[in-house]
Amino acid sequence: MTPKHVTRRPLLAGTIATLAIVVTAAWVTYSYRQGDAAASVAPAALPQVVVSKPLEREVDSRLGFLGQFSAVEQVELRAQVGGTLTGIHFKDGDIVHQGDLLFTIDPRPYEIRLAQAKAQLETANARLVLAGRELHRAEVLAAKAFGTEETVDQRTADQRTGQAAVDDANAQIRDAEFDLEHCRITAPFTGRIGTHLVSVGNLIAGSRTATSPTTLLTTLVSLDPIYLDFDMSESDFLTFSRDRARLKGGLADKVEIALSDETESARQGTLDFVDNALNRSSGTIHARATVPNPNGLLTPGVFARVKPDGTVVPKQVEIGDLRGGLRVIRSGVTPNDQVIIEGIPHAAPGAKVAPEAGTIHYAAAEGQG
Repeated sequence: MTPKHVTRRPLLAGTIATLAIVVTAAWVTYSYRQGDAAASVAPAALPQVVVSKPLEREVDSRLGFLGQFSAVEQVELRAQVGGTLTGIHFKDGDIVHQGDLLFTIDPRPYEIRLAQAKAQLETANARLVLAGRELHRAEVLAAKAFGTEETVDQRTADQRTGQAAVDDANAQIRDAEFDLEHCRITAPFTGRIGTHLVSVGNLIAGSRTATSPTTLLTTLVSLDPIYLDFDMSESDFLTFSRDRARLKGGLADKVEIALSDETESARQGTLDFVDNALNRSSGTIHARATVPNPNGLLTPGVFARVKPDGTVVPKQVEIGDLRGGLRVIRSGVTPNDQVIIEGIPHAAPGAKVAPEAGTIHYAAAEGQG
């Protein structure tokens, strides 16, 4: 599937169809014996025919489809923490970049929770230090026979409890920091943002795992590159598959694209996905190309014409379609052959004829495709 991969093929006048007779010589000659007695008899006049060399044109026989652009990445932005919306930091429809601030939620409840977690950590650390001292004292007394092993075991358990309290306080701090960070909602990737669906002052619902209803804030779609989705019929898919197997490598994966208001396929993309089964209800198979979009002109939802390269493979004595009022001859005729274009009824196989030079005319307006 590539940029214009076209094959130069001869075109013959459509009126001769498959009855075209190739005359290998420019002019048919006849022989006679020098000085023979029969030379005095005048030969019969030969049938008149008009011949011409085949007309060569570049014939575009690529497959064409109607596709629709879609975003490579798209996301619904929802809050992971609840609270009052305090700021919207973009204009609807803006191009935003990864990491740009989009929304802010009142952080004060989460700042309070973080302060509480830090205070809890200080308390846990103090208790852990005390438990460590008491354990050390119990071990010294037990070594001098002034204490018991039971006391040592108790102080050891107290120290482990103190360490667990410290670990829990650290976890609470990380949890509070997570919530505080998510009071600032940023763009996860570069793209075009939609309209804001909430206003400043609204109380929004948030959830880290979306296990409870959350408030949709806006949507964001990536623009460069962009997908072009299209469907192929079963027959087109078979033609495409045979040509793709022949055109190995990157050439087989190229597509040419034209927007609905464009007459030329000025854009190129790369076919990167063909589904693994035909849709039984529609009899089509889904395919997708990735298209560069550095200037952001292409937008998800826009339609375009896509032309995977499907140039027909020449076959022996195979006739193609009609182009410009002429029949495409895929093989079997060379550019130097002489083809009868008029007088076919007199041109039976093996018959001698008197050729007259003619010209095959190509209807350019009709042949555009």
